[in-house]
Amino acid sequence: MFTPKSAEALTPKAIVEELDRYIVGQKDAKRAVAVALRNRWRRQQVQPPMRDEISPKNIMLIGPTGVGKTEIARRLAKLAGAPFVKVEASKFTEVGYVGRDVDSMVRDLAETAVSMVRLEERERVRPRARDNAEERLLDILLPPARGGRAAPSGGIALGPAGGEDTSPSGSEQATRESLRRMLREGKLDDRKVEVETADAPQSVIDVFSGTGMEEMVLNLKDMLPGGGRRTKRHKVPVPEALQLLTEEEAAKLIDQDRVTKEALRRAEQSGIIFIDEIDKVAGREGSGRGPDVSREGVQRDLLPIIEGSTVSTKYGPLRTDHVLFVAAGAFHVSKPKDLIPELQGRFPIRVELEPLSKEDFVRILTEPENALTKQYKALMATEHVQIEWQDDAIAEIARVAADVNARHENIGARRLHTVLERLLDELAFEAPEIGAQTVRITREYVSQRLGSILADEDLSQYIL
Repeated sequence: MFTPKSAEALTPKAIVEELDRYIVGQKDAKRAVAVALRNRWRRQQVQPPMRDEISPKNIMLIGPTGVGKTEIARRLAKLAGAPFVKVEASKFTEVGYVGRDVDSMVRDLAETAVSMVRLEERERVRPRARDNAEERLLDILLPPARGGRAAPSGGIALGPAGGEDTSPSGSEQATRESLRRMLREGKLDDRKVEVETADAPQSVIDVFSGTGMEEMVLNLKDMLPGGGRRTKRHKVPVPEALQLLTEEEAAKLIDQDRVTKEALRRAEQSGIIFIDEIDKVAGREGSGRGPDVSREGVQRDLLPIIEGSTVSTKYGPLRTDHVLFVAAGAFHVSKPKDLIPELQGRFPIRVELEPLSKEDFVRILTEPENALTKQYKALMATEHVQIEWQDDAIAEIARVAADVNARHENIGARRLHTVLERLLDELAFEAPEIGAQTVRITREYVSQRLGSILADEDLSQYIL
């Protein structure tokens, strides 16, 4: 029985608190997406036919690069356990031109949903699949008794007449149970066995992905004899053989039709599509020629999908009426009002994200559970090097990042990655040789390694 993650406990306040664990600031954006997610649960509680009339309120996030637009949407989808797809509007071309058409993002959503549900089902059947795989592996390790003949892997050993089961004798059963114990205790891990598994060739869809030809080759694989599947023999260690057989047995136990049906339902009812760089398809004000005409074509192709339409996927038709669309853009050159009016109207919630300051950088380096300082500390600990971050060092790193952003291109929090990589470059290189020790990162340490680069305007432009 499928049990999608319940959103009942995810109140707007709880969602914001969860987002605060990973994202600093941007309170308005967090509140907007939290309410949008809660409204999806509220809609599910409404009785038909009113439920079908309630459509999601799509969101447009406006703000410079590196302030958390993508991370907010990604964390939201992970929190809700919903199918999530991120696309870039600038990659799409209007119908009639070479490139990806806008329908491909809906097909990607269906693919993501199927993968998600299939993974859940695989985990559900894994105990049974492992038992079946164990039996197959024991059949390989303990061939049938003399007088019988081996059936295909996982089959039944037939007697000389070829028509009845050959029941194992007491001694054979005892030997089999002894092997089972040795297998579970890892005493057979050094032994190699030959197993035969299904070999899935590369899908023809993978070859054409990104070219806009997905629809033309959607069902070509199904037209091939046996679906284009072959078998392949592997000679591998026992643990790897058990893993291969477990995966194959799990695939046999999964009801693909059931997976597809549930995946399409989830994609339609709880799917989230994040459209980044929406500003790149907005024509500049006062311009009505050249590439802006093509940009408007992409907007008009996006419109019916965001409004709600049915898109054909290889798993079946998928309706987008209740898919939540979150668009994001920096809008440095163009403005939201440069989008066609019909598209503007489909994003009723607009949130402007604030540029990040030095104080924000300090919080980003210390507060989130996945803070960069914690990541580098964990990485160096694998080499038995313990990093201790001093408060004055973190303040100096934040100052450097804010200063470089102000003098050059403002890339937001992504500047911290560049600064920290440069700061710890020597330590990361020497770590395997210096042995177990503690390294304290102080303000002087930061100034010593970054001072000369900051002093050279041209050098800092390219290195930081």
